[in-house]
Amino acid sequence: MFLPIGDSPNPPGRPWVTYGLIAVNVSVYLLLVPLAFRAPDPGDPAFLDYVRTIAEERNLSIPLVRQVARQLSEYDLVVYRHGFKPASPSLVDILTSMFLHGGFMHLFGNMLFLWIYGDNVEHRMGRLRFLLAYLGTGAAASMGDAVLRIGSGIPSVGASGAISGVLGLYFLWFPRNRVRMWVFLFPLIYDVIELPARWVLGFYIVAQNLLPLLLTAGGGGVSYGAHIGGFAAGAVLALALDRLTIGRPEKDVRRRPAGAAPAGAGGAARAIRAAMEEGRWEVAAEWFFNTPHAHTRGALSPWEKIALGRALEEHDHPRGALAAYQRALADHPAGPGRAAAHLGAARVLMGPMRNPTGAYQHLYAALEEDPTPDEIAMARALLTDLARLVKSVPRRLPH
Repeated sequence: MFLPIGDSPNPPGRPWVTYGLIAVNVSVYLLLVPLAFRAPDPGDPAFLDYVRTIAEERNLSIPLVRQVARQLSEYDLVVYRHGFKPASPSLVDILTSMFLHGGFMHLFGNMLFLWIYGDNVEHRMGRLRFLLAYLGTGAAASMGDAVLRIGSGIPSVGASGAISGVLGLYFLWFPRNRVRMWVFLFPLIYDVIELPARWVLGFYIVAQNLLPLLLTAGGGGVSYGAHIGGFAAGAVLALALDRLTIGRPEKDVRRRPAGAAPAGAGGAARAIRAAMEEGRWEVAAEWFFNTPHAHTRGALSPWEKIALGRALEEHDHPRGALAAYQRALADHPAGPGRAAAHLGAARVLMGPMRNPTGAYQHLYAALEEDPTPDEIAMARALLTDLARLVKSVPRRLPH
């Protein structure tokens, strides 16, 4: 048995929204679980509708229909009334279905994943945006479920679609984190190991969802569409937010209008370069972020973008500095300067932006490039500082 029990590094502070979501899910379950031991009223219209729906969609024989009717509980009717049904979708049911579960193990597995992965994503996004992302990707997960179960009146419930959205965000934003796995192979092996986060999440989405979906055609009682839809929505949201940061990081990089940059890729690049050489970093930054990205992608070298990032960093514009460093990395996926850009991004994230777990991704990546001895020393010094800022660090740090 392989069971995830934690991840690292973990951000400082307490993820109150993550804790709150866990508390709400557990409270709803504890409040409603007594209904699972109560037989429903056979005359309840919901009872008759649910039995009829199950019988028709699963093509059950009369003996099996009677068996299903005997096994239903009051809790099942709550699920039927408030779970998500593709045949009659509603925004209210999408919301309420996220906080209903099919049993204790269903609840336990979902809350374990939310507890492990939610804190890093919440710390990066902020509490309100994290809550909105959780609910939004949960809604997208319901749409993924509806695509695979068009016209179905059988409800689906659980937080796993929204949590899959959190996993999609985590997959893109924390690729170098490590997940602690409890390994129990009776009677020979009992240990805790660390695995790269992307291996664990890749296994989740491919081996536990995509392959079973293809092999079972969506049967088996697991909402593969919700899991895949939520994960995809989280990944798309992560990419969109990254593009927003890189494209226009802050409106007040320059407080006075700098005027329009010269038209065309060559003219804009020459103007930005000249402004940097003259020490007019505010003008250079304004032109850099206002010029279409296509005009600066190849016309400015990675070192020029790094120099702009350093100027913004020195003049207390951390978001602009981070965007310049990220532009250098995105525009030049190979070649010189990448270690320096990663280190610049790490400095900004560790310092004014107070995001040490985000900084860890860049420090690890800097050491995976071809850093100079000075860059290696800086990365190791920053990793030492980072270990004092976070709750835990991986056992195996980059060399």
